[in-house]
Amino acid sequence: MISSQLLKGVLDSCILKIVSCKETYGYLIVQELNDLGLEIQEGTVYPILLRLEKKGFLKSERRTSDIGPVRKYLSITDEGLKEIERFKDEWSILENIVDKIMDIEV
Repeated sequence: MISSQLLKGVLDSCILKIVSCKETYGYLIVQELNDLGLEIQEGTVYPILLRLEKKGFLKSERRTSDIGPVRKYLSITDEGLKEIERFKDEWSILENIVDKIMDIEV
């Protein structure tokens, strides 16, 4: 289990990456995160989606569904793609620093 504090710093970017692969909606994002091993609740993801949309990283379109209520489909914006690249650069730097620290012999 990954601590919520550690996950909090990277979840936004993980969600952006999932949406960058295909147009999707909240429930499917939650399922994909869970399938990948993160135990995430819908109540965690939906506020993040709203925040990412307000920042201009995602755009949404409401569509009717054949099997249920209207769904809010999300897709990535150019700014969202730039944000993923920014995160990947920062993650690489942080990962290298943490690896060096963890390799220190005491």
